[in-house]
Amino acid sequence: MSLLTSLARLRALDEGIAQPVATVRHCRLSDRPMVFIPLKLSGEAAAPLAAMLGTDRLRPQLLVVAQPRNRDLRFAWAAELAGVLLPYIEGFVADTETVERKNADPYERALDAPQLIVPNPAGIAFTRLLGRSTRFRRTDGPYPVPEGVPLLGRWLTYLAERAAYPGSSLMTAATEELARHWASGQSSLEDANLAALLAWITTGPSDEAEDPLIWPPAGPATDPGFDAEVLAPAIENGSPERITEALRTQLEPTWRLMWQAIDLLSGLPEGAGVAQRWEQDRGSFSGMAAHIAESAAPQPRRDGAIAAAAKLARMERAQAAYDVQRAYDDPLVMAEYRLTGEAFAGEVVETVPDNIEGEGRSRKLRPLVVIKTDDPVRLAPGASLGTPQRRGQGAELVSAGDGLVTLKITKGMGRGKTAAPGAVPEVGERVCYTSLTDDFQGSPNLPDAEATPWTHGGPPQEYVPDDEDAQEEWS
Repeated sequence: MSLLTSLARLRALDEGIAQPVATVRHCRLSDRPMVFIPLKLSGEAAAPLAAMLGTDRLRPQLLVVAQPRNRDLRFAWAAELAGVLLPYIEGFVADTETVERKNADPYERALDAPQLIVPNPAGIAFTRLLGRSTRFRRTDGPYPVPEGVPLLGRWLTYLAERAAYPGSSLMTAATEELARHWASGQSSLEDANLAALLAWITTGPSDEAEDPLIWPPAGPATDPGFDAEVLAPAIENGSPERITEALRTQLEPTWRLMWQAIDLLSGLPEGAGVAQRWEQDRGSFSGMAAHIAESAAPQPRRDGAIAAAAKLARMERAQAAYDVQRAYDDPLVMAEYRLTGEAFAGEVVETVPDNIEGEGRSRKLRPLVVIKTDDPVRLAPGASLGTPQRRGQGAELVSAGDGLVTLKITKGMGRGKTAAPGAVPEVGERVCYTSLTDDFQGSPNLPDAEATPWTHGGPPQEYVPDDEDAQEEWS
């Protein structure tokens, strides 16, 4: 937890209301998100009990497993879920745009992509288990499952894995996004309670928000009291209507909270970097759709050594880019780096826009800028700098001391012998510079999968799903 976030939590506790820790929204909100609230049977890892989902806040759909321990009923429920989710997901596949790429063939990218919003990270984890439990199933042979169930499993696996990708918005948890934009006066563990977190943000802490009789848990786990006193007797009596109505009372309050969370987030302006990350989401979604259209095998249970290393490298670069974009988009996020000395802000007191370095053909325009700042500057001379005010511009720290920082601009000035208009800050202008830049290390040179060294298991065998893959929690 950063120093500013800790301070915001203390202030929230003192004032009795959550404090904003962001000025813009750092996630994409779809025009038509799919809200998905799953419930699972207590004591089971991935046995579904019910789900409430939909894109219309006034018309939620409730899917219930009347006898959760019955395998056929569980897969019938999965087929119902596929009947709702698959048309929603596949509805984004047809409309595409052609994207030109340097030194690569163009490809078709979806104009928009689906978005699943669940109440909390546990909902994402359950979705991942649900996908793993269904994507290897067969629609023919012994123990067949209804059509659409394996395909549903592949999409759920993809969305749950994409949720771990920094900056992705294809699948998000409401509590995580709310906590990323507001700091409550409770612990991070308590922030996982959707009702309690929303109460802190809107009206202040409330005992009612933590009362499971008023605001049941947001899933996938259910309240033990409800399990013992209501659900278990209903299941023993074998009354589908009674079970359905009991589960409706658990899900409808969360349904209302989910849309309240969406409204709160949509009230914040979207950060400038969100559009670029959504383009990457759309590209990833299009790639998955093409993979499925080619009738390729479902995702393996485990990645091979090369695939895992490549995935880790992509996620590390995505995390670095996400951190930079959030800081550049949001002064409150940048303030955390100013406290640590990785960024500084101040007023321009002097400029030398025509400063030249080198002689003859090596002469280069390197404007100098002197900034007066009260921030601690813990950067060494020669450090590369960037600025949110002029994205794409590069600078280098020359010296820092006695509240004055001198830097020289190294790129982003235009191609002329003099700097382009506006490229050099004006005297009196307030600016911010930081060592956070998007000049990241390129992709590692990994060998082909066939060249995997013996220390990492050797070349992987061709992956073919078998019966063992299907022996998951729903067997």
